[in-house]
Amino acid sequence: MNEKNIVIIGGGQAASQVATSLRQKNFMGDISILSSEGYLPYQRPPLSKKYLSGELDSERLYLKPEKFYQDQNINVMLNSYVEEIDRGNSKLTFSRKNGEEDTISYDNLVISTGTSPRLIPLDNPNLKGVHYLRSIEDVEGIKKSLIGAKNMVIIGGGYIGLEVAAVSRKLGLSVTVVEMASRILERVTSPVISSFYHSYHESQGVEIMTSTSVNGINGDLNVSSVETSSGTIEADIVVVGIGVLPCQNLAEKAGIETNNGIVVNEFCISSDSNVFSAGDCTLHPSAFYKRDIRLESVHNAIEQGKTVASSIMEEFVPYNQIPWFWSDQYNLKFQIAGLNNDYDEYIVRGRPEDNSFSVFYFKDGFMISSDCVNSAPEHMMSRRFIFNRAEVDLEKLQNKEISIKEVI
Repeated sequence: MNEKNIVIIGGGQAASQVATSLRQKNFMGDISILSSEGYLPYQRPPLSKKYLSGELDSERLYLKPEKFYQDQNINVMLNSYVEEIDRGNSKLTFSRKNGEEDTISYDNLVISTGTSPRLIPLDNPNLKGVHYLRSIEDVEGIKKSLIGAKNMVIIGGGYIGLEVAAVSRKLGLSVTVVEMASRILERVTSPVISSFYHSYHESQGVEIMTSTSVNGINGDLNVSSVETSSGTIEADIVVVGIGVLPCQNLAEKAGIETNNGIVVNEFCISSDSNVFSAGDCTLHPSAFYKRDIRLESVHNAIEQGKTVASSIMEEFVPYNQIPWFWSDQYNLKFQIAGLNNDYDEYIVRGRPEDNSFSVFYFKDGFMISSDCVNSAPEHMMSRRFIFNRAEVDLEKLQNKEISIKEVI
């Protein structure tokens, strides 16, 4: 077990965590990380926030410095794009930046390929000024387009779109968000939160158009406007944030089971017992919600990375976590715990007009999720309440004068 050759595909949080956890568990075998990007494994959440605004440089995004990988004897192979998984011979074919192909063998393979942005069809796919946001290179492209730009159109009113809107308003751009659904953040939160963020963004000068579809993007060399079902909007720059898709093609082509993600069990083992998967690209069972879920979150990537390392070491600790997420917009810290897909009751604690409040969601009398705006104590305690299925006094919960610790 300790002499295995472990190969990890991916350059994000999950990939780095698998390698780190294996060394923490005194794994002595070879570890290689193959990343298609030219950067050491890095964190993605700051890309649409402090990295876009210029408050962070790329090196501060790195999860570990180069010296860490050297000291831990972890072979990080950058600009290495995996073309094929040959499960029969336990090896990968990958191409380098110069176009040369090479192979690498494995005893255990870890697929941590994350997600890729959903693309919008364009009549002119080479149109300059149209951007997605998933990587450092994507943000560098956006920064270049921001030079001299005045009007930004953001297609999609999810986390990424709204975070970019917040940064861009601070940079002085005129910003319009176009959302096809009837409200922003519709896929991830309740009408209470959607209404709050809609109003707050408008108070900062962002125009939000809901129930509006995009019919086309105009321009010759550079984008000039966006055609919508509500009319034409001038644009020097367009950022598309209409969701992501799991990067599962490699696994699928290799005959590994996929279904809106790479299907894994509670130990992050795929349909091939020698292949593991962790992070945004996995569809995994949730013991708490009693269904299979796919999550796009740092917490999930870290914890699944730890689970994979345990499974490789044959410790087999089942993954059982309450998911949590966060989003920074302006001076608002939005923290989410759990999944609120099928709540039957909710309680609001605090006042939205104070820019500090929480919404707690219940199902059959038990808290299943929370949304907390500038309310860190409520967020932390709600994670415990959800996981422990604690009996909560709803009257006390609604009263912000009573400490959140005293509501059970």
